[in-house]
Amino acid sequence: MIDNLSWLAVYSEIVLLVMGCVIALVDLGVTGRNRNVTHFLTLLTMGVVAGLEALYASSGSTFYGWGNMVVSDSMGSWLKCFAAVTMMACLVYGRPYAGDRDMLRGGELFSLSTFMLLGIFVMISANNFLVIYLGLELLTLSSYALVALRRDSATATEAAMKYFVLGAMASGFLLYGLSMIYGATGTLDIGEVFKVINAGQVRHQVLVFGVVFIVSGLAFKLVAVPFHMWAPDVYQGAPTVITLIISSAPKLAGFGIAMRLLVDALLPLAIDWQQMLAVLAVASLFVGNVIGTMQSNIKRMLAYSAISHMGFMFLGLMSGVANGAIDSMMAERAYSSAMFYVVTYVLTVVPAFGVVLLLAREGFESEEIADFAGLNRRSPLYAGIMCVCMFSLAGIPPLVGFYAKLSVLEALISSGGALHVSIAVYAVLMSVIGAFYYLRVVKVMYFDQPITATTVSAPADVRVVLTLNGALVFLVGLLPGGLMALCADAIVRTLAS
Repeated sequence: MIDNLSWLAVYSEIVLLVMGCVIALVDLGVTGRNRNVTHFLTLLTMGVVAGLEALYASSGSTFYGWGNMVVSDSMGSWLKCFAAVTMMACLVYGRPYAGDRDMLRGGELFSLSTFMLLGIFVMISANNFLVIYLGLELLTLSSYALVALRRDSATATEAAMKYFVLGAMASGFLLYGLSMIYGATGTLDIGEVFKVINAGQVRHQVLVFGVVFIVSGLAFKLVAVPFHMWAPDVYQGAPTVITLIISSAPKLAGFGIAMRLLVDALLPLAIDWQQMLAVLAVASLFVGNVIGTMQSNIKRMLAYSAISHMGFMFLGLMSGVANGAIDSMMAERAYSSAMFYVVTYVLTVVPAFGVVLLLAREGFESEEIADFAGLNRRSPLYAGIMCVCMFSLAGIPPLVGFYAKLSVLEALISSGGALHVSIAVYAVLMSVIGAFYYLRVVKVMYFDQPITATTVSAPADVRVVLTLNGALVFLVGLLPGGLMALCADAIVRTLAS
């Protein structure tokens, strides 16, 4: 049951677990205000596991371990690699902000981020319902603690309570759905669940009941309407560095478990869960884009932006099966477009929040869109990076966000049917409405008079990483083929396994 492949399948997770404990212990002896040693150890750990996962992914092999409870495949390895790199960027951007607000009194930010990444890794590599739930709880419990990290802030404490209550409800939904599927199929193994359902040995009504709860739980985690109510309040109330962390890497984990549960386990029920995703996508696109135009707080605006973008990702996931017939080419195109979308969304939203963090000063939170007034005169570089991010999120060519939306819409239309074509037209119209609030930020940065003459300063490491991040959004937009091919290859290998 436990052989060398088993240990190989969880090697990154073991490194993260051991180093998370080491970082917590080392931090006890660190006295510096900026926690340099702890920060370096955390980044080194995440860099090592990112390299390991990239190595696994490039080999293209798929192997199972621990009695088929975990799987290491190309899709999972790339998602884990991107999540580790994302978390590294978040910590680099966020450390000056956290230091100014006395959030580095202990090393909780670094150790909790490491355990949060461990939860993401466990979720993505799970091949068993229990392992999925274990990873989910590790991720969410770390997230709750991170949101409440600024102990002297009543707003952050309130946000943490809302997040905890609604997150616990979402976990309950997902657990209930998983238990229903287990009760119907008699197994927790994802591969076995697929075989049992495909053989038609279980009553359809029981399975659909379980699927409803699973999709609801996923919708909570991926901030889809009508399960989005926590996101704007938590995004606004949490310290900005924590908002950055919970808005980025967990989206990759959400896509990972959506693939494991909906595709690997419940693909024979695609006709049922695709209808649910269609409703969630249509509602998310409307609320995310229309309500987003009314926001003056940039963190709330980016929360509604996340809602609309997850709606787009659902459009990709619901395009894999048409007319009840599973076509491998269509499935690969749909799921690879959804993966490409979520990766590019994370790539774009991280530098956007990075600029928000830069504008925040000691004793001043730069959370209103008006705070960006005249940023181009104060710092043309950071204004340019923010402009690229906003244009990309709006889906304006030739940036990466345009190709992400285009690939999803192509998959949706090619899946056939007048309904899918009309949903695609609706998604384009909603994107046009949503472009308004992204362009408003650009207008404020370039055409409004500066409210303050304060120059925007940042440590060298933040400047370098932020510039590289912004350049990557632009370059991947000019040459999207490489990342698209990577996602397509990962999905093909995963579906083949």
